[in-house]
Amino acid sequence: MKRRPLLSLAAVAALGALTLTACSGGSGSSGSAGGSDELAGLTGQIGSKDFSEQYILAHITTQLLNAHGADVEANTKLVGSANVRQALENDEFLGYWEYTGTSWITYNGNTAPVPGAEAQFEATKEADAAKGIAWLDPAPLNNTYAFAVRADKAEELGVSSLSDIAALPANEQTFCIESEFSTRDDGWPGLKAAYGLDVPDSNVALLDTGVIYTATQKGDDCNFGEVFQTDGRIPALDLVVLADDEEFFPVYQGAFTLKQSTLDEYPAIADVIAEIAPLLTTEEMQKLNALVDVDGEDPEDVATDWLTEQGLI
Repeated sequence: MKRRPLLSLAAVAALGALTLTACSGGSGSSGSAGGSDELAGLTGQIGSKDFSEQYILAHITTQLLNAHGADVEANTKLVGSANVRQALENDEFLGYWEYTGTSWITYNGNTAPVPGAEAQFEATKEADAAKGIAWLDPAPLNNTYAFAVRADKAEELGVSSLSDIAALPANEQTFCIESEFSTRDDGWPGLKAAYGLDVPDSNVALLDTGVIYTATQKGDDCNFGEVFQTDGRIPALDLVVLADDEEFFPVYQGAFTLKQSTLDEYPAIADVIAEIAPLLTTEEMQKLNALVDVDGEDPEDVATDWLTEQGLI
């Protein structure tokens, strides 16, 4: 895998006899232009769930923390949200990026979301604080469920929100969804009730997650496909996301989570993560995800390039 030097030759000369070694296996042992060392002594693993966005975020975080003196590595091998959360609780992971809706509903046992991104974040932060888990200030990105449609089809049908679908002719109300989504309370049953959709089963195709994007773009199986809002295939396939005007779906805002005890020992972690969090909008995350899911780039390289472009390493 191609690696890129993280310090210029001039910087190396200025720092003296410093030898850079290429990192492997996601260790992210990068140096910062300013030689920051406020996180010296911080070791461990930065975890991730098993999809591209999480891989990218884990490598971004690992490299940035190391640029401030830490010695951490990315672990992108676990499968399943519950396993990643458990690894944090068991001190196997130093921290990882979580989503408010996931923690609120899955880990804290709530059945209904809190309306509004800020209110949902504060409620989730408070609930997890009781368990010794801290949430740092969130990124603007919202990786929630959504429904997308081809841009030209949206224009043809005159739809921009989920409420618009109910007014369409029955033959145009066709959907592609995942099997899990078809039974979730925050999925298909609840969506139909919230928006007054009376859709026969024959108008619904159950497909694998990745297939939904291409099927929606082709328009043979469905007009409207269930997607995740930060997925890079949305812009790549010229799809548009319909507004959830009834605010049915929970907010899945991303933020870095870690043990409160770790944050107490290394409070500078919050300052370091604050360098990247405001930059990670839904649109920016779509672009980064597309580099992996559409263009086939390596998540670690995507992270390195992005941090370099932002002037952070």
